[in-house]
Amino acid sequence: MELRAEPAVEGLEMSEAKSGAGGTSEGDDYESLPSHASFTTHMTAGAVAGVLEHTVMYPVDSVKTRMQSLQPDPNAQYRGVYEALRRIVRTEGVLRLLRGLNITVLGAGPAHALYFACYERIKHSLSNVIQNGGNSHLANGLAGSVATVLHDAVMNPAEVVKQRLQMYRSPYRGLFDCVLTVSRTEGAAAFYRSYSTQLTMNIPFQAVHFIVYEVTQERLNPERRYWPGTHMLSGAAAGAVSAAVTTPLDVCKTLLNTQENVALSSAHVSGHLSGMANAFRAVYRLGGVPAFFRGVQARVIYQMPSTAIAWSVYEFFKYFLTQRKHHGLEGPSRAAIDRAGTT
Repeated sequence: MELRAEPAVEGLEMSEAKSGAGGTSEGDDYESLPSHASFTTHMTAGAVAGVLEHTVMYPVDSVKTRMQSLQPDPNAQYRGVYEALRRIVRTEGVLRLLRGLNITVLGAGPAHALYFACYERIKHSLSNVIQNGGNSHLANGLAGSVATVLHDAVMNPAEVVKQRLQMYRSPYRGLFDCVLTVSRTEGAAAFYRSYSTQLTMNIPFQAVHFIVYEVTQERLNPERRYWPGTHMLSGAAAGAVSAAVTTPLDVCKTLLNTQENVALSSAHVSGHLSGMANAFRAVYRLGGVPAFFRGVQARVIYQMPSTAIAWSVYEFFKYFLTQRKHHGLEGPSRAAIDRAGTT
């Protein structure tokens, strides 16, 4: 995702020259992506992208959480994503699929603002060192990993509350009841009980995610222009691959977040389960190797469009905000000057 920008006048002249030559490509409709967008621009674009990423596919995320339950209630055992969605709507109502959406939105905005802004800044700095300013897969992976540490520090408490509200027959009346009850009965540390597992999952997830995205962009959009179709396809591919390979860690994270009573009792765990190693042992004891891939279908179905939405929205807002700022600073565009000269 190397971002390059040409001045508006130069871009227009190139476009006019190509048009006059007798043809244009789809990529010529757009100017190149900005190379040095401000930190605020990255944060704003990232916040909008993060909120949309988590909200558009939220019902599927609710299904994924339930399908990862290791000892589900007989009424919450689903054969597939579509069957789960249909049955939840029929027996519990449409709004049940949206439980926990409020805390997700509150966490996703600032978490993704930090995530994308830090990724861009760190990637640019590392690429200058490693590849002399060129695109470096190592820089992309390292930048994604560091950005994930900050993202998860903000998002982890929201994930805990969200997943507890998503579970079948959740005992909590709503967001504030869940926060107060967990704080009172388990302490504030409960909101970060899965943080190490979340990082262990998300660091490889984001490293794979960014590398796949950048590699796909090199193939589909080598000139790195603002081209929505390539951003969506690259994002979808990155989301699918990274989601599939990190599903075992996601299952452990879900168990740590929900502290599923029936599952912990079956695994002979007394009190609260904590620690990634303990979670791995509990999951294996309850279902063997297949248990680590519970909900993988729902996870991939959720991540593909979510990541495609996140990247396309992020690139659009970054392009839009930067171009608006650029034209505001540079004054009237070349086209406006030409129109004024003909009147």
